[in-house]
Amino acid sequence: MHAYYPEPALERAMKVQEVILRAISGQILWMEAAEILGITDRQMRRHKKRYEEYGYDGLYDRRKKMPSPKRMPLKKAEKILKLYREKYFDFNISHFYDKLRGEHNIKISYNWVRLALEGAGLIKKRTRHDKHRKRRPRKPLIGMMIHMDGSPHDWLSNGTMCDLVHAYDDANNKLYDIELVKEEDTVTCMRVLRATVEKNGIFCSLYTDRASHFFLTKKAGEDVSKDTLTQIGRAMQELGIQFIPGYSPQARGRSERLNKTLQGRIPQELRLRGIKTMSEANKYLKTKYIKEYNKRFMRKPEQKGTAFIPVPKTIDLDKIFCSKHERTVNNDNTISFKNRILQIGPSELRVSFAKCKVIVYEHLDGSISIGYGPHMLGYYLPKSLSTYQHYKQKEKVAKRKRTTTTFNQKRTHHLLETADILTC
Repeated sequence: MHAYYPEPALERAMKVQEVILRAISGQILWMEAAEILGITDRQMRRHKKRYEEYGYDGLYDRRKKMPSPKRMPLKKAEKILKLYREKYFDFNISHFYDKLRGEHNIKISYNWVRLALEGAGLIKKRTRHDKHRKRRPRKPLIGMMIHMDGSPHDWLSNGTMCDLVHAYDDANNKLYDIELVKEEDTVTCMRVLRATVEKNGIFCSLYTDRASHFFLTKKAGEDVSKDTLTQIGRAMQELGIQFIPGYSPQARGRSERLNKTLQGRIPQELRLRGIKTMSEANKYLKTKYIKEYNKRFMRKPEQKGTAFIPVPKTIDLDKIFCSKHERTVNNDNTISFKNRILQIGPSELRVSFAKCKVIVYEHLDGSISIGYGPHMLGYYLPKSLSTYQHYKQKEKVAKRKRTTTTFNQKRTHHLLETADILTC
């Protein structure tokens, strides 16, 4: 229809429409709208009436004598714009559109919402996208590729930047785990990866950026090192998972789009629920938001079935999702580790472990264990815990699953209870 009108007429109608929408949304008075358009109050009332009767088309041609089939009642338009201005002012268009349909039972088109918000000046007008890029096909089966990324943002809307770490499937866009942390690092990423493996099984490949806790790069701009592995790279190798680095934001387009989606939805949901702390936010994200996201954005994979495989019983995830360090035992059966002296107690394996090479496992909860082959020589709670807390939690510690079968079980429990924790 608009093609039959000259360009000046279209520009004039667009200006009238924008001013009317701003008046409907309450940003300006109707008298001010008339002044902006350079018309009288009487003409302004006519514009308002035509808009109410004929919708957008009424601004182009008042001689049709027929209401537009796409017209929107003025009261309904006022309600929508008022909702956005007073309650959903920081929502993006898609998020606001979902709220209108889900919580307010307002069934309208997405494009109408976008044009109304843009015309009322409540959001910025859409700009042109970047140059065309070829889309990479999704993996046909779930579990073939998992994307992982961290997104820095003011998630709690308190002026403090923190990171949101998430893992999701390339095949069906399913979000497996998500966690809000102070800073994305080895420990936080391992927690998300372990939760994904525990719930779903071992997947085929992991696709991430080239952050230092994922990959080591000898020189800036060069390919990642294939010889030297990070702790996360070592864990993926032990599980047989292919670790794939992304060399540009465009290559990780799906992760970047997911970050943008989460940044446009999560802070607003936290604000509506009055959530202001990181612990409360993580509780909501893990128990409710993952379900809401998957219900809205999860898609059907190309093929039925799964590429996930169950975790074998012989694999101890405690010894995979941790930081491993090799140490040599001192003559007094102690180990120096991060300003701590860890005492190894008596054992039936050897009289002394002096000069033996052992592995120190730094677990995700801050605890430390010492391994000698398949055997555990000691377990130590985090340095921050007091002796009282140590004894209070000893029963919980004793229930941890271990692969130590050569020790007498009672003897092992005794070692856990009597292991000395000294500080340099």
